[in-house]
Amino acid sequence: MRLSSATERANAGGSLQILTLGLGSEIFAVETERVHEVLDLPSITRIPNCRPFIKGLIDVRGKVITVTDLHVKFGMVPTAPTADTRIVVIEVQIEGEPTLVGTLADRVYEVTELPIDSMEDAPRIGMRWRPEFIRAIGKRNGDFIIVADIDQVFASEESAWHATHQDAAA
Repeated sequence: MRLSSATERANAGGSLQILTLGLGSEIFAVETERVHEVLDLPSITRIPNCRPFIKGLIDVRGKVITVTDLHVKFGMVPTAPTADTRIVVIEVQIEGEPTLVGTLADRVYEVTELPIDSMEDAPRIGMRWRPEFIRAIGKRNGDFIIVADIDQVFASEESAWHATHQDAAA
């Protein structure tokens, strides 16, 4: 499994503490140490000509936070907001800098622990998601939980965007 050394150190007890959230019919997980807060869906200010992954901006206690949609990153069909839709504010590393980003979730389930021994590497065949976006696949109560490599999800987007814009500027 691709667990970071910080995560491995934090998991001497043999489990990973996660926040589970729903995207479509899938259950994804983000490490709780990365989660800053979960918000009800506020009004999102759209940004003209932004990448499809970016939904817009929100104000969180005077701080501007970019809102993203993981449905788009994972090649899933985006869903219309419902009463259960939430924004999960997470810290990601973008070009080595900690950055707060909001991401849409169709629903947020719970904070729980996922035993390390229930997790496996993502299979190389039969996956509909890019394998570098998946740290591990866990099993809990008969369900699969996809543990996202959230830094890799955001790093790939930023790298591609910067490369495109540097080429255009040249």
